[in-house]
Amino acid sequence: MPKYVIEREIPGAGKLTPEQLKSISQTSCGVLNKLGPQIQWVHSYVTTDKIYCIYNAPNEEMVREHAKQGGFTANSVSQVSTIIDPTTAE
Repeated sequence: MPKYVIEREIPGAGKLTPEQLKSISQTSCGVLNKLGPQIQWVHSYVTTDKIYCIYNAPNEEMVREHAKQGGFTANSVSQVSTIIDPTTAE
């Protein structure tokens, strides 16, 4: 299944409290449950003013529908072509 990186611009994201992050996560999981098992949230990286989310989904449209239903920004959605890591150098 294709993997996507979603960039969400959220000013002050790095200052969100654990309770706020929990609420956002619960909203996301609720939307995922409605959309079905074809779309999966892998994990997210929270930075100062952005959140980068990794999703498995059949297409970009489903990723954008998740954002729409959850009320999340999706400033960019990019399909991952290849994953590399230190073992790639071996």
